[in-house]
Amino acid sequence: MTKPVNGFSKLTKNEKINWLAEHYLSNDPATIEVLKQYWNNDEELQKLHDEFIENTVSNFYLPLGLAPNFLINGNYHVIPMAIEESSVVAAASKAAKFWSERGGFKTRVLNMTKIGQVHFLYNGEKQKLEKLFAEIKPKLIEAVKPITRNMEKRGGGILNIDLVDKTEDLENYYQLFVKFDTRDSMGANFINSCLEKFAEVLQEEAHNCSDFTEEEKDLKIIMSILSNYVPECIVRAEVSCPVEDLSEDKNMTGEQFAEKFIQAVRIAEIEPYRAVTHNKGIMNGIDAVVLATGNDFRAVEAGIHAYASKNGKYSSLTHAKVEDGIFSFWMEIPLALGTVGGLTSLHPLVKLALQILQNPSAEELMKITAVAGLAQNFAALRSLTTTGIQQGHMKMHLMNILNQNQATDEEKNELVEFFTHHTITHSSVIEQLEKLRS
Repeated sequence: MTKPVNGFSKLTKNEKINWLAEHYLSNDPATIEVLKQYWNNDEELQKLHDEFIENTVSNFYLPLGLAPNFLINGNYHVIPMAIEESSVVAAASKAAKFWSERGGFKTRVLNMTKIGQVHFLYNGEKQKLEKLFAEIKPKLIEAVKPITRNMEKRGGGILNIDLVDKTEDLENYYQLFVKFDTRDSMGANFINSCLEKFAEVLQEEAHNCSDFTEEEKDLKIIMSILSNYVPECIVRAEVSCPVEDLSEDKNMTGEQFAEKFIQAVRIAEIEPYRAVTHNKGIMNGIDAVVLATGNDFRAVEAGIHAYASKNGKYSSLTHAKVEDGIFSFWMEIPLALGTVGGLTSLHPLVKLALQILQNPSAEELMKITAVAGLAQNFAALRSLTTTGIQQGHMKMHLMNILNQNQATDEEKNELVEFFTHHTITHSSVIEQLEKLRS
C-alpha cells in the first residue's frame, strides 16, 4: 500500500513523474516515456502550459479539426473544433454544406446578461432588511467603481441588484441577485470581485445599522459567486427552406423526410431518456468550439442542461415545424462566452482558433457556437431518421479500431476498401484483420 505524499506541489516535474512511477507505475520506463513524449520541445511553450494548472506532468492532446462551409448570416466561416469523438467534425461539415445551399444559418443574440449572487443569512424582520437594502444600494454600486470602471468604458458593467427572499426554501436565507454585462470577457473574475465587495459592504452596513437588533446586525455572508445558469444570455440559431428542397434521397421525398424528422424532435421534447442523448449530440458541436476557443465547457454544459429543464422536465433544446410549406429547425440556448481574458490571450492554438474565426466578439462567438450545435443535431437526426447513425459513425470508428490493433498502412488501405461494401462491427474488423495477417 502506498503512503500519502507531503509537499508534492513543491517537487519538480521530473520528481513528480519519478514519484508517480515508483508508487503507481512499477517504475516502468515505458510509462515515463509516454508522459515525456508529449512535452513540447519549445521550452517556453511548455513552461506556459505547465503554468495553466497545478502539478503538471505532461500535456493531454485533443485533435483540432476544421468544419468548413458554414454560411452564417450571409458570411462563410470555417469553424475550429477540438474533440476526440469520431464523426463529429465530418457530420458538422456535411450539415454546413447542406444548409449553405439552402440559405445558410440565421442567428441573433437575444440577450447577454450574466448572473452573480451574494448568499447570506439574516435573522430578523424582512422589512428592516428591505429598508437597509434600498438605502445602501447606491453605496454598493459606488463601492465597486474601481472594479467596474474599465468594463463600463467598454459598454458593460452592473445592470441591476435585487434583494431576494428565499426564506421559504431555507431558514433565514436571502440573496443579492446581481445582473452583469461583461461584453467580450468571460467575466468570472470581474463578477466575483464585484460580488465579494458587495458582501463586504452589506455586512458592514448591517453591523452599523441603528435600526437593527444585535441579532439582526449579525448578518452572515455564506458565499459570493457567479452563476453558470444564464437563462438571459440567450442566442438563437435557425435554418429553413421549402419542404421539397429537403430531399437528397430518391427513396424519400422532402415531405416524408420533414415528417419523420419533426417526429424525432417531438419525441426528444417529451421523452427525457431520448432528450439527454439528443442534447448530448448538440453539445458535441458546442463543446468542440468552446474548447477550441479557450472557453469553459463545463460551465456551458451545466448552464445549457439546466436550461433544458427550465419547465420542470428535461427536454429537447431544438425544435422543428413545417408551416406554409416551409421547414424550420431552430434552437435558443444560453451561452456565456468570452473572447478576451482567460486562455484566449495565452494558449497559442486558442489565439489561432479565434483568428480562424476572424477574431469575433463574444456576441459573434455565441452565434457561431450555437450554429455548430444546431448543425450537429441536424446531422445526427438526419442520419437517425434515414440511414441510421451507425453507418457513418462506424465508418469513422474503423480507423480507431485499426490503430488500436497496430494495423500497418497497407492493412488499413485493404480493410477500408473491404468495409466499403461490408457492415462494420468491432468483431468483424478484428476478424478481417486476423485473416489478412494469416
